[in-house]
Amino acid sequence: MNRTVEKETEKNRVKIAILEGKSLGEDMDFAPFYELGDVTLYPKTSPEEMPERIKDADIIIANKLPMCAQTLDGTQRLKLVCLTATGINNLDGDYLISRGIRACNVAGYSTGAVAQHTFALLFYLWEKLRYYDDYVKSGDYSRSQTFSHFAEQFYELEGKTWGIIGMGAIGQKVAEIAGAFGCRILCCSASGKTYDFPDKDWEQADFDTLLKESDVISIHAPLNVHTDNLMNMDAFRKMKNTSVLINVARGPIVNEQDLYTALMENEIAGAGLDVLKEEPMNPENPLLGIQDSRKLLITPHMAWAPVETRFRCRDEVVKNIRAFLAGKERNRVY
Repeated sequence: MNRTVEKETEKNRVKIAILEGKSLGEDMDFAPFYELGDVTLYPKTSPEEMPERIKDADIIIANKLPMCAQTLDGTQRLKLVCLTATGINNLDGDYLISRGIRACNVAGYSTGAVAQHTFALLFYLWEKLRYYDDYVKSGDYSRSQTFSHFAEQFYELEGKTWGIIGMGAIGQKVAEIAGAFGCRILCCSASGKTYDFPDKDWEQADFDTLLKESDVISIHAPLNVHTDNLMNMDAFRKMKNTSVLINVARGPIVNEQDLYTALMENEIAGAGLDVLKEEPMNPENPLLGIQDSRKLLITPHMAWAPVETRFRCRDEVVKNIRAFLAGKERNRVY
């Protein structure tokens, strides 16, 4: 190949900018992306750094960075935005459409993982596992005169009512698992959508009924006008004071100041959160004031992140790009 052809080939190669590589993990292998074009990999990018880093990119890969006029106006070649996530709250759809820039997310890659973490959060709180782990490790069990110890009360899950807000793939997976434990399943759509599960004995209820009757409430809904600040003090006061709240969806669905008050005033028994309104966690977040792990467990947005799940996410993004380059649509949201 002569130099002229080499230069023309290089000019025509797709330029890909990976802006938040670290969000996929330090152990991530990005080799499949290098097979698609010329890749520039950034472990982390701020919105202020975006314009310079993407000015020559045809495709950008990101997670939570805002995709809007402020960050994208300087691009001349940009054709595709690929998210390494399902949620699309960071996309300005009207702007992307006006520019003719397509956007894809990844869906369904973390269903099992998030359902798994839902139950990890629940059982840690439900069976007071922090207390019993500390009891053994402190040496108190070794000094005990009896074979068992159950100073902290806990209860069977069988026969309890599990309320689910949002019955997408994850919500349905949680319903199936909770049903296997013998739970009655109540579900609710914050938008008023009517669910149809003809082969299931799941019950759809209005929001107030779900709050009043559920022993466990787990949230698997998107963040939108219907769910923003949905779980506030009014909602907590309608819940049983023995109930547990689990949020593995989006942080702003739960009013954190109200949750702090509800836990401190024993309006509800406990809460397990994998998502917060501000991530990383704001040091001024009132929930940091609750150090009692029998009441509150917070994990750092990791429900989606088992090894297999993260690599599946990567592979889904690669498939999205391959489809786009072949003139096909896959997981397109705009």
